[in-house]
Amino acid sequence: MTSTVTHDMSVISLVANASVLVQLVMALLLLASMFSWYYIFLKVFVIKRAARLADDFEKEFWSGADLNELYQRAVNSRKAAGSLERIFESGFREFAKLRKQPGMELVVVIDGTRRAMRATLQREMDRLEAHLSFLASVGSVSPYVGLFGTVWGIMNSFRGLANVAQATLGHVAPGIAEALIATAMGLFAAIPAVIAYNRFAGDVNRLATRFESFMEEFSNILQRQAH
Repeated sequence: MTSTVTHDMSVISLVANASVLVQLVMALLLLASMFSWYYIFLKVFVIKRAARLADDFEKEFWSGADLNELYQRAVNSRKAAGSLERIFESGFREFAKLRKQPGMELVVVIDGTRRAMRATLQREMDRLEAHLSFLASVGSVSPYVGLFGTVWGIMNSFRGLANVAQATLGHVAPGIAEALIATAMGLFAAIPAVIAYNRFAGDVNRLATRFESFMEEFSNILQRQAH
């Protein structure tokens, strides 16, 4: 007479019956995945808004609008202004301030203007790059965290065979299955984070190149006006 061992192999049951350490690993991966998706949706809106505001400002800037009017508008709507508009504001403010100082050479004025815009550019890039390091960390670390949970679960599963007279696949299958869920959760957390990080990093780099090009062109315009 042979005895059959039946186990509930549903995902919920496997997670509930996993060891405490494996459950902690799963909870950590689930939390990391939730934060990743939150930052992913947040960065989508932030980067799209930055690109849209840059388009609007560049269109107005190159349409021949008066620089003083653009500056006043940027000052009055500083909180709603985009990154490119803030760069323009800081540069024009520094240029106007340095031009008022007697005996100031044009080279020094333009150099100070560029430094002011460069400092604003750095602040804006820090804001646009916020949380990207978290996505990179989740993408690189989550598979190993999941693998750690899997190895620990499989160790417990085989260790439990020491108390069984006759080892069968039915004895080890639940333990291995619940351990492999940790690996699956690690990949579930890592794959979207890696894809999102690569996409956002490329978008931010393109915006940075765009901002730097505007800074050079704006510096040239100020230099011509100063002459």
